[in-house]
Amino acid sequence: MTRLRFALSGILAAVAGIAAGHLVAGFLAPASSPVLAIGSTVIDLTPTPVKEWAIATFGTNDKLILQGSVLVVTLVLAAVAGLLARRRMPVAVGFIVLLTGLAGAAALLRPAARPLDALPAVAAMAAGVATLVWLVRLARIASGDVVRETTGPRGSVMTNATGPDSSTAGSKAGRRGFVFGALGVTALAALAAAGGQLRAGAQSVKKVVLPAAADQAKALPKGLETTVSGISPLRTPTDTFYRVDTNLVVPQVDVDTWTLEVDGMVEKPFTMTFAELVAMPLIERDITMTCVSNEVGGGYIGSARWLGVKLTDVLDRAGITGSPDQVLSTAVDGFTISTPLAVVRDGRDAMIAIGMNGAQLSDTHGFPARLITPGLYGFVGATKWLTKLTLTTYAADQSYWTKRQWATDAPIKTSARIDTPAPLSTIKAGTTAIAGVAWAQHRGVGTVEVRIDDGQWQKTKLGPDVGIDYWRQWYLPWDAKPGLHRIAVRATDLEGQAQITERATPFPSGSSGIQEVVVTVA
Repeated sequence: MTRLRFALSGILAAVAGIAAGHLVAGFLAPASSPVLAIGSTVIDLTPTPVKEWAIATFGTNDKLILQGSVLVVTLVLAAVAGLLARRRMPVAVGFIVLLTGLAGAAALLRPAARPLDALPAVAAMAAGVATLVWLVRLARIASGDVVRETTGPRGSVMTNATGPDSSTAGSKAGRRGFVFGALGVTALAALAAAGGQLRAGAQSVKKVVLPAAADQAKALPKGLETTVSGISPLRTPTDTFYRVDTNLVVPQVDVDTWTLEVDGMVEKPFTMTFAELVAMPLIERDITMTCVSNEVGGGYIGSARWLGVKLTDVLDRAGITGSPDQVLSTAVDGFTISTPLAVVRDGRDAMIAIGMNGAQLSDTHGFPARLITPGLYGFVGATKWLTKLTLTTYAADQSYWTKRQWATDAPIKTSARIDTPAPLSTIKAGTTAIAGVAWAQHRGVGTVEVRIDDGQWQKTKLGPDVGIDYWRQWYLPWDAKPGLHRIAVRATDLEGQAQITERATPFPSGSSGIQEVVVTVA
């Protein structure tokens, strides 16, 4: 029980420090909260194979798992500090200072860090050390430890717990005092953490009125979802659109102070406000986006209607000089993406998007502005929370993913997915539908074929054609017979190129292979 009290003292000291840091970060920058700052650094330092494994294994819960892991490791180390504090308080305090100092360093090393971002770690350090000293004193009393003072070097006073004192051992009052102290720290920490969370959540995005597009998209046709149960809707609702990024905290951008800077190898560098951006001619386009982390048959793909300004209109205003070969885009948190300039200027509707599915961008999807580049995986053409465009060369500048050896030119690979029947599901015998979606952005889907067991490939019926930058729904009526069946699907683009059958992992330029599912017909 004695060891437990001291370990608990260290754990509660860490909890108090984390809560205090989170509270301060809520008023300054949520991302500078100690656990989040450490977590973001861990993301940056994690090898690519481990990142891909985490995304494939945990999906959209990968960030939650990471934060939980950082928290668990912190609490374990804090428990060690609590045990050390029983007889080596200076060492234990140094341990707490080291942990919070690492959090402060992590916050200051973020790309868009400010000196003030160190304050949450300072608050965590002060709260953690004070809590540790106080709870350890209570734990000593509860455990009956005799605390003796000795004179150290240069007259300093040192305290050492030398063992149980029969006059205080088993003292109910001492144990009661420790319990009340621990409960008090827990309550205050909960209040501080809740306060920090409420403060961070209060910084919601401002509602803006978006003008109508000068070049509007055609009305979206009726999708197969009205007649084929289980198929993905033709347009993906905003609230279910996939989200994959490196952010543990979604940036909350003040649209009134937001600016877009255009510089680098240009004739006339300039900076524009949001009002100036939306005053430019707007286009409206239906575009399917895919994440490079999408495995064969995966869900990191979505289709939406985007409103924005042509990227070439913005670049032409600056004027290109020299021989740049990439557009280096920067987010408000310093994150960077490289987009091949040749792709931007080949006629496709690359845009700075400000609207999604008839509304302004949500904070999770990049408010107030983001890049959309049809036909490219998001890691090379879809910077969210955009704030800067730099015309440069790959030889001169490397983006976040380029430094990690991902491809620089990453066209989305042709692929098809089976939505229904679901893998490993059991369905009733009789007439049913095999259905799903296929995509070949900026080339267009030509045909989709399905193979059942060892049979021949059969052409499916395609859904409405929204354009070469949009996915196609497909389905095949099936007279399902009882038994175990294997269903495979493949797509061919409008240029006659079938999707790659060889299996490949997402790294470095996107997954490939044929999806095959197994179902039971009863």
